[in-house]
Amino acid sequence: MDTNALLYQDLEKVLVTREEIAKAVKELGQKLTEKYRGEDPIFVCILKGASVFFTDLVREIDAPLTMDFMMVSSYGSSTKSTGVVKIVKDLDKPVTDRHVVLVEDIVDSGMTLHYLKKVFANREAKSVSIVTLLDKPARRRVDLKVDYSCFNIPDAFVVGYGLDYDEKYRNLPDIGVLHPKIYENQG
Repeated sequence: MDTNALLYQDLEKVLVTREEIAKAVKELGQKLTEKYRGEDPIFVCILKGASVFFTDLVREIDAPLTMDFMMVSSYGSSTKSTGVVKIVKDLDKPVTDRHVVLVEDIVDSGMTLHYLKKVFANREAKSVSIVTLLDKPARRRVDLKVDYSCFNIPDAFVVGYGLDYDEKYRNLPDIGVLHPKIYENQG
């Protein structure tokens, strides 16, 4: 997609290019290959936002793994987390004695993943790791350790490469800062 395309007109700027994303995902895939070699991890995609990152990432991992999907909600159509986490779609299989790798698009407040770590601990996972494309530590509201992240980003509302605003912009191949005029006075 050309950066002159219609969807790019709603961005203040491109924050991370598709080339930078591809390089970082490949490097992360190599690290996870080494970490989980000889193990039987289950990689859990947090839908919908992480789906693009997840599919690119698992293709870069040269080790056997299982994939599953969860959908959780804490945003609705807002630009800020409500703080209330709701599991909309749960895993299909148990995780008892398995290494669980939660793959998320962005860690912002940290509340969703903090909640999910407790859920998987209660389900007796062998370990729970957090992998994210984007980490926004300035917005953290809970004590949460991100095990692997591709990029630390500033406190801005970003879209693209799976990340959305009101279900739009997920198909942008780059990650950009959404212009405030798009979401101000909404809601």
